[in-house]
Amino acid sequence: MKPEPAQLLQQHERWLRTALYARLRSPVEVDDVMQETVTAALENWQQIRDPSAVGPWLYKIAIRKALLYRRKQGRIRKLHDAVEQNLPPKTNAESNPLDWLLAEERNELVRQALNELPRRDAEILLLKYTEQWSYREISERLGVSTSAVEARLHRARQRLRERLVAREIFSTAT
Repeated sequence: MKPEPAQLLQQHERWLRTALYARLRSPVEVDDVMQETVTAALENWQQIRDPSAVGPWLYKIAIRKALLYRRKQGRIRKLHDAVEQNLPPKTNAESNPLDWLLAEERNELVRQALNELPRRDAEILLLKYTEQWSYREISERLGVSTSAVEARLHRARQRLRERLVAREIFSTAT
């Protein structure tokens, strides 16, 4: 009688976790990779013919999943680093928790106002101010003239300004 997959996985779990911990050095990461390992093993269980070969087979899966996990974490870390490098340097005012909280609240209100705009307006504002594209770059990518971009941006900024004034985030004197 062939042992059940759950039984075999349970028999090998402890040493697999130890092997993963040696590579990952974090119990949380070991849990994540172990879950992926068990999922992959259960999906491919029919490939195993000899129950005595389950250990090496599980080990290969676990190590492969650990390598993939570390690669993915490296990509995420690079993305976070790239975002941090593009952030403006912090000033003393931003290091104050109250100023930070107020800035976060203001940013959320601006996001809400931006979400109320027509999609075309929101799109062109985001391309200009988050991607830092020039009028020429926007016109090339959207397939419109530079003067059309200027006019659309002017109207989009005006609509956003109206929504911000309505929310009392932006005064008409600004």
